[in-house]
Amino acid sequence: MKTQVAVLSVVSELYPFVKTGGLADVAGSLPPFLKAEGIAITSLIPGYRQVMTKLAETTEIHHFPDLFGGPAWLRRATVGSLDLIVLDAPHLYDRDGTPYLTPEGEDWPDNPFRFAALSAAGAAMGLGEVEAFRPDIVHAHDWQAGLTPAYMHYRMGERGRAATIMTVHNLAFQGQYAPELLGPLGLPPDAMGVDGVEYYGGIGFLKAGLQFADRITTVSPKYAEEIATSQGGMGIGGLLRDRIGELQGILNGIDEAVWDPSTDALIAAKFDRLHIKPRRINKVSLQRRVGLREDPDALLLGLVSRLTWQKGIDMVLDALPLILGTGAQVAFIGQGDRAMERAVRDAVTAYPGRVGCVIGYDEELGHLMQAGADALLLPSRFEPCGLTQLYALRYGAIPVVARVGGLSDTVIDVNEMARAEGIGTGIQFHPPTVEMLESAALRVASLWRKPALWRRIQRNGMRTDVSWRRSARLYAELYRELADPALSRALSA
Repeated sequence: MKTQVAVLSVVSELYPFVKTGGLADVAGSLPPFLKAEGIAITSLIPGYRQVMTKLAETTEIHHFPDLFGGPAWLRRATVGSLDLIVLDAPHLYDRDGTPYLTPEGEDWPDNPFRFAALSAAGAAMGLGEVEAFRPDIVHAHDWQAGLTPAYMHYRMGERGRAATIMTVHNLAFQGQYAPELLGPLGLPPDAMGVDGVEYYGGIGFLKAGLQFADRITTVSPKYAEEIATSQGGMGIGGLLRDRIGELQGILNGIDEAVWDPSTDALIAAKFDRLHIKPRRINKVSLQRRVGLREDPDALLLGLVSRLTWQKGIDMVLDALPLILGTGAQVAFIGQGDRAMERAVRDAVTAYPGRVGCVIGYDEELGHLMQAGADALLLPSRFEPCGLTQLYALRYGAIPVVARVGGLSDTVIDVNEMARAEGIGTGIQFHPPTVEMLESAALRVASLWRKPALWRRIQRNGMRTDVSWRRSARLYAELYRELADPALSRALSA
C-alpha cells in the first residue's frame, strides 16, 4: 500500500469551475489519476464570481483579517472527484470579466495583488499556519502562483515548510511588475536581487517561483530542453540551466472520460475507432456551424486555438491560397489578438464557403471541431505541450504539427519508416515557417487521396494512450521523493 502524500495545488483556474485555456484542463483532470498512486491533491483556487456560484456547501477553515486590502476566507469543499480550498476574497475576485481581464479586455490593474493573495494563501498553508490543512508539498502553477515559494522562503519560521514544486505551463507569460510594488506585495528589501525576485529591474512572479522552488517541472520533455537554452528561455534560460538538475519535463494528459467520442454528448454523432463513418455527420454539422459549404467529401482542416503569433495563425493565413488550392476547407475557432481576429474575418470574406470561423470559444464547439475536422493544424512557433493534438488523436482528427515542444513528443510523423511499421499518427514539420507549413498541407492533401492509409493513421491515433496514466506515475514519484526521500528510494529499489 502506497503512503499517502498530501499536495496543495495552487492554481489560478480549474476545470470545470473556471477555464480560459489548457491550464484549467490539466489542473482539473490530473488529481483523480493521482489518487490511485497514493497522492491526495487539494486545489487552492481564487473565489472568482463564477467559482463561488458553483459551490453548494463549504466549510470555513481560515480567516485573513486583511489580505491585500480586505478580509478573506479559506473555504473547503469537495465537488465530484475534486477537493478544493477556495480563497474567498470579494474585494479581489467578485467581479465581471475573466480571471485576468476586465470586460473591456484589459488586464485588471490590481492583478499583482490578486495573484499575490493566491500565493500568500498557499504559502500560509505550506508554512503550517492553517491548522485545518498542512500539506506535505505545495505545487505552484505558472506565474499567478509564482510568489508562493518566495513567500515561503522569506517567511519560513522554526516549524520549517512543506516542499515546493513550480510548474511552467507557458514560459511566455511571466508576470512582471514594477519594483515599487516590492513592499506593498509584502516582500522584504533583500528580495530585490538577482538571487531573489528581481527580474530585469522589476519583480518577476514566475522568476520568483523558479528561483525558490525545490523542484521545477514543465509540461513536456522537449519543452524542458528548449526553455533551458538562450533561444527558448525567454530571459530565464540562464536560471533554468543553472537548475537543470531540478528541472523535469512531464507530458500532459487528458481526461478520457470527458474526451471520448463514443460517449460525447456534445457532438452530433458518436463514433469509435472501429466505427469511424459517423464522423461525416459531425463534419457536416461543423461546416454548418462555422459557415462552410456543406460537403462531407471535402478535406476539412481545423484550428481551435488562441489567435496569436505564438500559435502561428499568421502563417496559416499566408498559406491559405495554397491550402485552398488543394480543394481543402479551413475552419477557425478561437479568439485572441484583435488584429489577428480581423485578419481571420477578412479571410472568411475573401473565401466565402471555403474558410469559416467562429470568434470566441465554447466547450461544445471545441468538441465538435475535434469530432468533425479531418485534420487539426497546430503550426505553433513554440508549444509547451498542447492539448489540442491529444484531443485530435482521441477523436480521429489527424494532427499536423510544428516539431516543437510537446507537439514533437506526442505526434509520430507519418514518414516512410513509420508507414512501414504502421505507427504514424500525424504530420510534423520544421522549422515553423509558411513554406514548411505549405509543404505539410500538400502532404495532408496527398494522404487524403489515399482513404485506406488515412483510416490507418486515424486508428493509430485513436489507439494512442493520451491519458494521465504514465505521467501520473511520474508525478507520484516526484511527490514521494520530495515528501520522504528515504521512502522514495525504498519504493524504487
